[in-house]
Parts: sequence; structure tokens; C-alpha cells
Amino acid sequence: MRIGITSKNLALSMALLALCPASAALASPSSADPVQAAPAPAAAQPARPKPPLVAPNFRVPMLVEAETFQLAPLGPPLVKIDFDAYMSSIEHLQKTFTRSTDWPRADLTDADAMLDMQTEQARFQRRESFAYAVLTLDGGRERGSVYVSPSPVAGYDAVVRLWVTKAEYDAGFDAELYAWVTSWVKKEWPFKKVAYPGRAIEWAAWDAMVAAKAAK
Repeated sequence: MRIGITSKNLALSMALLALCPASAALASPSSADPVQAAPAPAAAQPARPKPPLVAPNFRVPMLVEAETFQLAPLGPPLVKIDFDAYMSSIEHLQKTFTRSTDWPRADLTDADAMLDMQTEQARFQRRESFAYAVLTLDGGRERGSVYVSPSPVAGYDAVVRLWVTKAEYDAGFDAELYAWVTSWVKKEWPFKKVAYPGRAIEWAAWDAMVAAKAAK
């Protein structure tokens, strides 16, 4: 079942994220951050919790309002507009974001979308990674997404990735959002060095660093 967004649902999502203890959150091994996705293990074993990305005393940004858009944590209340956004731009995102035909793809279901939202919400609650929807100011449409995640490469405190829909990309919003995100991360997050693969770091260079780390 798809769930539409309303102001009430968005406020509820924020409240749940703020009030639910990280230690009580449960998550599926699937991922709504496609670049971070990994196959599930063959044996059914409990997933080992990952260390928090930020310190316990760091106040994670929740609802963030910019001049022409707002950021809100991805979660079940946003499932429909998130689904609509990436499904409107399948080829564009396969080429510019995941560089894979695995996500997004035409056969993704409402159940897939909901599982992704539940997973991202749980990771946010546990402070493992932070996925945000980039919404219009009225909250009625998703323009893209921003992901703040651990870095697989030594020397970086975090990895930040973002995407916008094809329509927003054509309208020039990608460059606007990237400039805003880099400033926001520098000002509001506790990281000293952040990787922006496919942007500040060329994909070929990033892929080589990830491969070198995996080979060790």
C-alpha cells in the first residue's frame, strides 16, 4: 500500500525519530541507499549493529528548511512521494547516481519502497547513517535525496551523496543542491573531511580507492 504525505504525517515522522531510542530500533538488511546496498547473507543471522556515525552528544539535523526546499528524514510517511520521484527518473538515476540497473528499476513494488523507508528510518534512529528527502517547501513533492553515510575509504569521516530527479536536473537544481549541501555539511556536521564521490572526487578515482581498501 502506498502512503501519501501530509503535514500531519511529516510531523509524526519527526516526532517518532526524535523520541524512539536508537537501541530499540530494528531494521531489515535491505537498503534504501542504493549505492550502499549489499546482498543479504546466505545464512539467516542477526545483523551486527554498526557503530554510530556521530557522537552521542551530536544533535542530528532533522527538518531543515532552505530558501527553496526543505530536508526531512526519509521514512514510511514519505514512501509515496519518494517512490514517485525516483521512478520518474529511472534512466537518469541509473546513469548519474547508482551507475547500475539495479536501482531504480521498473519492477520495484510498493512493498520494496516501504521496506527501504523502514530501513532508512531505523538506520537514522541508530545514528548509523542519515538519509533525507529533499522536498518542496510545502512538503508535497520530492525533488531529490541526500545521504550522509560512513566512508569505506580511510581518511574520510563520511561520504555524502545526492540525487535529483531528471526534471530538477534539467532545471539546474542539481548544482544548486550540491552547493547548498556542501555548505550545510561543513557548517552543521562534525566531520573534518567528507568525500563527495562523482562530484569533488571523480568516480574512477573513488572506485580505485574503494577497491584498494577492499583488497587489503
